[in-house]
Amino acid sequence: MLKVREYIDKTKEQALNRCLDELEVTEDQIYLRESEIEAKLFKAKKIKLEVLLKSDLLDYIKEYIKQLSLYLNMEINSEIKIQDEIIQVLLVSDHNALLIGKDGRTMNSIQQLLRQAIISQTGFKVSVMVDVSNYKEKQNYFFEKEIKKICHEVLKSHIDVNLDPMNSYKRRMIHSIVNDFSNLTSDSQGEEPHRYVVIKYKED
Repeated sequence: MLKVREYIDKTKEQALNRCLDELEVTEDQIYLRESEIEAKLFKAKKIKLEVLLKSDLLDYIKEYIKQLSLYLNMEINSEIKIQDEIIQVLLVSDHNALLIGKDGRTMNSIQQLLRQAIISQTGFKVSVMVDVSNYKEKQNYFFEKEIKKICHEVLKSHIDVNLDPMNSYKRRMIHSIVNDFSNLTSDSQGEEPHRYVVIKYKED
């Protein structure tokens, strides 16, 4: 069970300082959610901080993967780290193909279930990325290569290109890639789940 600690004080600074002193951590080692407690008659309002230790969350994920391993009756090794505020969970097994599933569906289901488990336990929405034997990393490499090819075509033809609908993660990847081209711009259009990216040529 993950523990979410609460600190209530007159100001956020006072509550945060008390939290950091008590837990003997720095601010970058915690997840923080702030809310305001309405004042009662003749009393000043207060600030409530809900705090989740990142180390506790990583331990929870390790245990979650351990239980998943038992449930699937296969040994699963995991490497878990936080990078750019995203919890990266790398899984490796003798049955990688089963963990990945067709087009990565099983892997994505594990990711979604893990996210929901964390929300259910803590109420915190954290970014979690589950990969199996660097499958996503390889897929991203080829995806990035394809988008760069399209970018060069737009630069040459000056004709806008509407890409296929895709998830928000891939759309962010495209915007980041296009941003490296000085004569290109991109924007997302349409409504979920059919939202897509348009890559456009722009004059100097």
